[in-house]
Amino acid sequence: MDIERVREQYVRAGMVGRVGFGERPAIVVVDFIKGLTDPSYPLGAEMDAAVEATARLLERARTRGVLIVFMTIGFEPGLRDAGVFIEKAPGLRQQILGTAAVEIDPRLEPRADEYVLVKKGQSSFFGTPLASLLTAARVDTCIVVGCVTSGCVRATATDSMQHGFRTILPRECVADRAQGPHEANLLDMDSKIADVVSLEETLAYLERLPRPAAEAGALAAAPGRA
Repeated sequence: MDIERVREQYVRAGMVGRVGFGERPAIVVVDFIKGLTDPSYPLGAEMDAAVEATARLLERARTRGVLIVFMTIGFEPGLRDAGVFIEKAPGLRQQILGTAAVEIDPRLEPRADEYVLVKKGQSSFFGTPLASLLTAARVDTCIVVGCVTSGCVRATATDSMQHGFRTILPRECVADRAQGPHEANLLDMDSKIADVVSLEETLAYLERLPRPAAEAGALAAAPGRA
């Protein structure tokens, strides 16, 4: 597929607008869990570059007190809560609550004040308290990272936009099992759903945010600071 040619076609059709960053972001980390980032699992694939890029993003976000929510997908042992999703993706039968497959990739270890929510479908918003959590925190910008681009990331980004959040996808922080679906979905989401931007642009945005009040006060009181 000629990505640039399709992009030009979308521009002529009146798409590929920009929503930009807002003032109160949150980061939603979609399914960077052992069952998907470890190739030894049936649904797992090599996603090291995206996981490592996300670690950089989270490191910067934490210095600014940004709300971080991790999503995992897990079912009860009897799989009665899996619905027809399990029929389309039988590999999900490994995603049993309480097993290692459901755990967040250790390279992105959640901190005590960060959330881990369990979902049963593709969208991080469907059947979870994510929308309420973001709304209560007065979030206006949802930075979506994780896997896979063509599935749970896309579903999450779509619902984020439809809930009224400015939706941002740092390109280096999302991954798929195949390059074709990855690139096609990034193009399509950039055209209709979210702003696909670079990791560096996202890091620069986070750097511009004010530090948490307690940390800013500590820095101001440090010896040698005016």
